[in-house]
Amino acid sequence: MSTTAAQGFVAAGVTAGIKASGRPDLALVVNTGPDKVCAAVYTSNRFQAAPVLWSKGVTASGVLDAVVLNSGGANACTGADGLADSKATAQLVASAIGTTPDRVAVCSTGLIGVRLPMDAITRGVSIAAETLDAQGGSDAAQAIMTTDTVPKTAVESVDGWTVGGMAKGAGMLAPALATMLVVVTTDAVLTAAEADAALREATRLTFDRTDSDGCMSTNDTVILMASGASGVRPSTEAFTEALTAVCGDLASQLLADAEGAAHDIAIHVEKAATEDDALDVARCIARSNLFKCAVFGNDPNWGRVLAAAGTSKATFDPDAVSVSFNGVEVFTSGGLGADRSLVDLKSSRDVDVTVDLAAGDAYATVWTNDLTYDYVKENAEYSS
Repeated sequence: MSTTAAQGFVAAGVTAGIKASGRPDLALVVNTGPDKVCAAVYTSNRFQAAPVLWSKGVTASGVLDAVVLNSGGANACTGADGLADSKATAQLVASAIGTTPDRVAVCSTGLIGVRLPMDAITRGVSIAAETLDAQGGSDAAQAIMTTDTVPKTAVESVDGWTVGGMAKGAGMLAPALATMLVVVTTDAVLTAAEADAALREATRLTFDRTDSDGCMSTNDTVILMASGASGVRPSTEAFTEALTAVCGDLASQLLADAEGAAHDIAIHVEKAATEDDALDVARCIARSNLFKCAVFGNDPNWGRVLAAAGTSKATFDPDAVSVSFNGVEVFTSGGLGADRSLVDLKSSRDVDVTVDLAAGDAYATVWTNDLTYDYVKENAEYSS
C-alpha cells in the first residue's frame, strides 16, 4: 500500500491526460491527521523547478495536508508562468480537499522546459480528490512513473507504528540531498523538528549515496508526512532507523530499475581517514564512465578503479591501497594481487567493489550501476 500503509493517509493515482501514452500521470496523497507534520529535502541544483520553489516555501512551516505529483512534465525552467502553474495546482487541490494552498506541496517529473497542460491538471486533481482511498497507495506509485519500468514502494512496521513510502526515478540520479521524487508517510507521533532531523539523516545515508549516472535533476524532492494516527511516539533512534530502512529499500529499487543497467554496483571504501574521504573516493569511482563501461563488459578492471580514486582529494598512500571485486583482492597494498580472471561478474547482477585506503577507520558506501548501450539509447531518444 506504500504511502497508505500508515494510518491517517489516503491516496489516489489517476489518468489526467498529461501523458500522450494514456498511462496514469497524477497522484495525490492526503494526510487526514490528527497531526499534519512534515519535513522535506530538495535538489541543490541551481536551476530549481517551479514545483520545488513552491514546495520549499510550503514545507518550511513544518505543516502539510497534501502533496500532489504529476508525471509527464517537469515544469522546470518555465519561468514565472511555471511557478504560477504550481501555485494554481496547489489551489486546485486545496479547494478539492478543504484546505489552503500553503498546506499543499507540488511535485512534477518529466521533460524540462515544457509548460504543464493545466486543463489536464485540473481534470486530474478533480478525479483524484474524488477517488482518494486508504488503499490508494499503489495507484499513486504507478502514476508518478516516467521511464521507470516498475513502481517503487516500501513499508516498515515497528511496535504499533508504520513508515511507508513511494518513489520514482530511473535516471538523473545523483547525490544532492534528494535524488528523485519520494513521498514517505508515517503514523508515528513526531514534532516537525524530529521529522526534519530523521529525514536528513535517512537521506544522507541512502538517497544521497545513490549515484546512478552523476546527473542531478532540477526537480528532486523527498517529502515526509506524519499523521500521528497510531498515537505512538517512538524514540528518535527507533524512528530514524525505520525511516532509513524504508529510504534504503526505495533507493535500492531505484538503482535496480536504472535506465538500461545490467549490474548493480556497491562501492565500499574502508579504512579511510574520514567519512568525507571515503565518500569522495567512492563517488569518484561511481562517476567514472570507464569503470562503469568495464563492469558492463564483465571486466573487473581494477586499474580504472585506481585511476578514479586517484582524482579524489582524500588522504591516503597509493602504495598502501588494496582493491577487491566480489571478494577477490586484485590489487594488494600498492601491488598486483590475484588474477582478475578469478572474478565472476557474469553470474550475478550484483557487484561489490571494496577499496581499502589503509588510512584510518572511517568507511562509506555509494551505490551505482553500469553504463550500457540501452542507457545511451534511452537518453538519446528521451524527448523524441
